[in-house]
Amino acid sequence: MKLEATSMKQSKLHTQHVQLGATFEEVTGWDMPAHYGDIAAEHRAVRQAVGIADLSHRGKLRVTGEDRVKWLQGVISNDILPLQPGQGRYSSFLTHKGKMLTYFRLYMQNEAVVLEDVGEIGDTTFQALRKFLLYGTKAKMENCGESWGLLLISGPKAAHLVQSAFGVDVTGLKPADFVTAQIGGHHALVIRTEETGEIDLEVFIPADGLLTAWTNAMQAGAKLGIKAIGSHAREALRLEAGIPKAGPDLNEEIVPPEANLEDKAFSLNKGCYPGQEVVARMDTYGNVRRRLVGLVLKDSEVPPHGAKLYSGDREVGWISSAVHSPQLNTVIAFGFPLRDFSTPGTELTVKFESGKHAATVQSLPFYTRH
Repeated sequence: MKLEATSMKQSKLHTQHVQLGATFEEVTGWDMPAHYGDIAAEHRAVRQAVGIADLSHRGKLRVTGEDRVKWLQGVISNDILPLQPGQGRYSSFLTHKGKMLTYFRLYMQNEAVVLEDVGEIGDTTFQALRKFLLYGTKAKMENCGESWGLLLISGPKAAHLVQSAFGVDVTGLKPADFVTAQIGGHHALVIRTEETGEIDLEVFIPADGLLTAWTNAMQAGAKLGIKAIGSHAREALRLEAGIPKAGPDLNEEIVPPEANLEDKAFSLNKGCYPGQEVVARMDTYGNVRRRLVGLVLKDSEVPPHGAKLYSGDREVGWISSAVHSPQLNTVIAFGFPLRDFSTPGTELTVKFESGKHAATVQSLPFYTRH
């Protein structure tokens, strides 16, 4: 009996993706566009003009109740007390050993705190945090995975598009900060994020308003050369921009300092939270075991997640994400070698099915907009 096919979640924009000729793939139980027939053209649209992507499968939570900030402050790794409504911040949620269970952006509203997973990990954040929501805490957590939709608008012309499609001015917005908008009678957030290395803006809107938001953006973007972007092009853009995500790169094998997340996802002076002692100890003694690095694999196919890194005969780490980069026209990857093998220029070897391939450590990001 095959039941899987029927139980896949679909975005409210599924019909639109089909009409655009999408090829779909399964992502955390959702049927989402991998590409629309020409990955290179999708990639180029984001680097040169503007692209739009449906991120409705991303994990999304809303925390309400009078203890919401106090409760979150006690369990997550970053300090959210200074945040004013309209501001956001990255954070992780750690095991007691300091390992990363999840990584997200958090947005401070007047009446709620919204969390968005950075990466494709579905309900992971909801399940992880729920265990810490103790009886008697005046905070309520709502899983908005299906009730809210999420669009990503990326590229040099993204701000112009958002202004003309939604009448929202996003100039000067810092990453993770947001403004509110009314879109088709729905209250939406327009957030400055970091996904591709270009200007990235996300529209967080109740799922019922998603089609209106998509249609408005597509119409306003027609004269700007807008293209719908699938996950394959997004993955190449993300790696080129040196942005790690929850799932492949940030997981229970990693503590935040190993992924260069100082000043981004954790606080060393906000007081107690799970895993804090481990992170603080690393900072004090500078004993980070591994480092997230970029790798260039000149004559190689794309290695799988988990492919082993060697220096000579010694195993020194693994590959967490890899793609063929249209920008550099070569295979690039994120790896986690031991600290002694993380200096740019270090020559390593990657081993997987097709044999051994030379890899050179390169500092991140691979690409920045000038």
